Amino acid sequence: MMGPKNHPRLTLLPIFLFLFHPTCLSSTTYQTKECSNQTSSLKSEILELANTPNTVKWMKNIRREIHEYPELAYEEFKTSSVIRRELDKLGVVYQWPVAKTGVVAKVGSGFAPFVALRADMDALPIQELVDWDHKSKVDGKMHACAHDAHVAMLLGAAKILQEMKDKLKGTVVLIFQPAEEKGTGAKDMIQENVLEDVEAIFGLHLASLYPLGVVASRPGEFLAGYGSFKAKIKGGLAGTPQRCLDPILAASASVISLQNIISREVDPLDSQVLSVAMIQSESGHELTPDSVTFGGTYRAFSKKSFNALRNRIEEVIKGQEHPTIPPTTNDERIYQLARKVSSMIVGEENIKLSPIVTGSEDFAFYLEKVPGSFFFLGIKNEKSGSIYSAHSPQFFIDEDVLPIGAAIHAAFALSYYSYSTNSYL
Repeated sequence: MMGPKNHPRLTLLPIFLFLFHPTCLSSTTYQTKECSNQTSSLKSEILELANTPNTVKWMKNIRREIHEYPELAYEEFKTSSVIRRELDKLGVVYQWPVAKTGVVAKVGSGFAPFVALRADMDALPIQELVDWDHKSKVDGKMHACAHDAHVAMLLGAAKILQEMKDKLKGTVVLIFQPAEEKGTGAKDMIQENVLEDVEAIFGLHLASLYPLGVVASRPGEFLAGYGSFKAKIKGGLAGTPQRCLDPILAASASVISLQNIISREVDPLDSQVLSVAMIQSESGHELTPDSVTFGGTYRAFSKKSFNALRNRIEEVIKGQEHPTIPPTTNDERIYQLARKVSSMIVGEENIKLSPIVTGSEDFAFYLEKVPGSFFFLGIKNEKSGSIYSAHSPQFFIDEDVLPIGAAIHAAFALSYYSYSTNSYL
């Protein structure tokens, strides 16, 4: 993949209201006083709007309302109604329903270039154990992966962008997506043409891996692709082994064969994971079971390795029953733009290069269609109790992150227009 210096030079448009001069984006330090002034002005305006007490309180209230009434994949009707209510108040146009419960809003001129920002909406089937004023009111359901905060931050960005729309020379597409946890929401949104005319997309996910306000990602391969498998082997009577298959023996051989794929066929420098997580039969100890069912998951970082692993699993067993999620691979040029924008908001000292992560995200489906980048935003803060990992019943968010996330979203969208109409130098 070509880096910024090899990016083809584009014809410059006679527009001088862009928030970044291209030189500011392409250099490691701002090279001119003009760049410094433009950047300082943009940063000040965005941060001022994001940190207005009323705006911060507004984002917190939205997040808390959604948190109290978590909804699982494709059930996000109340969540989407909250989103639509707030978009109506902001005067932002939107389309609904998209992929059953999704919302797609647009801010700006209505003309190209189009850039997309995405937030997921669904909760998890987890009983919340955090004792606070806005604890989940729905038994067995919880926002344990920060999607409530993602929605609040993207609405915060919508508010900032709407107030700065005179500076927008293109259109920002705001994607509020269902069913990320199921792994199918992004794909369904794409099938409903939410990426039509979109040139680039940016996504942000809160992470307790990093301290509050730290931004982390990496160019290229970032998150692993994910797939799952399930197989059922049928047997017969134990007293007549010559007439039937022993499903336990066959399942055991299959499990060993699957493990041999990783230990004997895969380059040890090419990170891949295959886990058999379940073996089940319904027989007593004196009988050969009628059948044995087993299944598990697999992950890989490159699309080539992911597809090769999936094909080998299918050669060993049949019965792929669950959707796969491709690896999340950041476009290098969009990554550099998002990194520069994030450093402007949080400071260079709070930008980290993330290692590759074995977790998966259906944001990867968007990245298969358009260039984009996916980033983590840290929430770890021992004083506030924001220390537990996602999918934990004790997961808790330091809400001071909300204006930071809103500002990064807005800054990326605003800066993209300079990027899209000028070459990197």
